[in-house]
Amino acid sequence: MPGLSIENISMRFDLPNGGSVQALRDVTLDLKAGELLSVLGPSGCGKTTLLNIIAGFLAPTEGKILLHGNKVTGPSAERGMVFQQGALFEWMNVRENVGFGPRMKGVGTTQAREKVDHLLDVVGLHDFKEKAIYELSGGMQQRVALARCLANDPDVILMDEPLGALDALTREKMQSLVLKLWKETGKTIILITHSVEEALLLGERLLVMAPRPGRIHKEYRLPFADLGVDADLREIKKHDDYGDKREEILEMIWNMEEEIMGRTEVAG
Repeated sequence: MPGLSIENISMRFDLPNGGSVQALRDVTLDLKAGELLSVLGPSGCGKTTLLNIIAGFLAPTEGKILLHGNKVTGPSAERGMVFQQGALFEWMNVRENVGFGPRMKGVGTTQAREKVDHLLDVVGLHDFKEKAIYELSGGMQQRVALARCLANDPDVILMDEPLGALDALTREKMQSLVLKLWKETGKTIILITHSVEEALLLGERLLVMAPRPGRIHKEYRLPFADLGVDADLREIKKHDDYGDKREEILEMIWNMEEEIMGRTEVAG
């Protein structure tokens, strides 16, 4: 089945003073349907810009995005987004938030209700269906955001640091949930993160991006996501290769950050 193609994507932002910022340059990548990709890199390397282009929120300066052979020209239900903050509707309860997409598609009331109830069971919110959003913890709100995204049945799920604001224990539980949903749904997932550990755990493919102009510096193909589906993630972290890759990538990003700081000092 055709997947997602990122073809020679470049993005330049023009500034009011007549200057410009080259956020991305010649990013090319092919993802098969059902692959799980994590994207990592120093601040300002264009991770979120790339995700927004894939989502259709931004039009690239050069290049194109293809999904199943069709060019992406704007937002679409085929590509669902989960943000760092849930971006939930505060005036709706949990069930209403998750059911919003199916309602907008004209799905029948009974069918939509069954779908919503199933997804809330999957993400562990069976007993919170009628709760207001403000009554939920941060982790629960992100579970609602995941269920709402899945309710639209997208082919690709885009995640922009969705676990970054959570405490360590909740984050670990959510990482396990992401792996479970990936395996059970077969969705293509692209996850942006600042955490090297998270990128290793949640990426069967992992991209390290270089700083501005953003570009792919190195790609890894890793076993940890598959291993983590049926295992305790703490045990996965004890894997010898996991520790080696973690140190290698940390040093890589540290050197990039040092390079960025050096440029800033010279410019100053």
